[in-house]
Amino acid sequence: MGFHHRHLIDIREYSADDIMLMLQTAERFRSVNERRVKKVPTLKGFTVVNMFFNEPSTRTRSSFEIAEKRLSCDSLNFGGSSTSSVKGESLKDTVETLCAYKIDMIIVRDKHAGVPHQIAETSGVSVIDAGDGKHQHPTQALLDLYSIWQAKGTLDGLKVGVVGDVAHSRVCGSLVPALNTMGCEVTLIAPPTLLPAAPEALGAHHVTSNLDEALGELDVVYMLRIQQERLENSPFPNLREYSMLYGLNEKRDKLLRPDAIVCHPGPINRGVELDDFMADHPQRSVILDQVYAGILVRMAAMYLLLGGSEDGLTA
Repeated sequence: MGFHHRHLIDIREYSADDIMLMLQTAERFRSVNERRVKKVPTLKGFTVVNMFFNEPSTRTRSSFEIAEKRLSCDSLNFGGSSTSSVKGESLKDTVETLCAYKIDMIIVRDKHAGVPHQIAETSGVSVIDAGDGKHQHPTQALLDLYSIWQAKGTLDGLKVGVVGDVAHSRVCGSLVPALNTMGCEVTLIAPPTLLPAAPEALGAHHVTSNLDEALGELDVVYMLRIQQERLENSPFPNLREYSMLYGLNEKRDKLLRPDAIVCHPGPINRGVELDDFMADHPQRSVILDQVYAGILVRMAAMYLLLGGSEDGLTA
């Protein structure tokens, strides 16, 4: 199969061939998800632990759980105030305890950057980063790429604008390098106060603060969520001012190419990043397609990392 990774923690470790194999495998799982019995035995006998420790999650958590059920693996949801971490148990001891159950994979979301790497070093099992601090969110990047690939028919040469809170976005930490790897031309569009100190380090080709000037050049407009929980003491205009300058709305629809599409990782702050017209636009918005793609690419990631049986894709 030509896939030799054990973990999905840093998307920059994946080549264009690796990413395309992931997208093509996700496409094969689409047929499974669109039939009456949406289940294959490909990971039967494997055990996956979902460690969604101390950050809220709706889409990521639910789509991983559905993906695990549809691959027939056993899963354990672990985290929150009911675990011994609140009694002071260290991350290392927690992971070693879970691994004593002879598990095969840990999927982790944590507010601290670097936790997935620590778990990979301690556990000896496959690890998927489901979002760590402001660092990375590789399966979000893969589902975004899948959705864009499906909508546009290709990734190579597309002009993609990533708009908004780049500085606090772990989505950007994975998405921008992945777009770059797949041959897209990436423009970061944000007020200077919402850009990282060295935006070029993400791999973007262009950086601008003028949304209106950039829109007409883009094939894909990727709107980021304003992460109010991470703004801390960062200088930030009020939401009304931000929306006037950087919100994608019915008025700005006229500036877009006729075939441009709109993405958002969710949850949407309606009236801030997008108005109802753009969020629900029947031709431009692929936001619900991104939600569905979350199941497909997470099935693909678990299948490829755990070396599931080939027969399982069509059983």
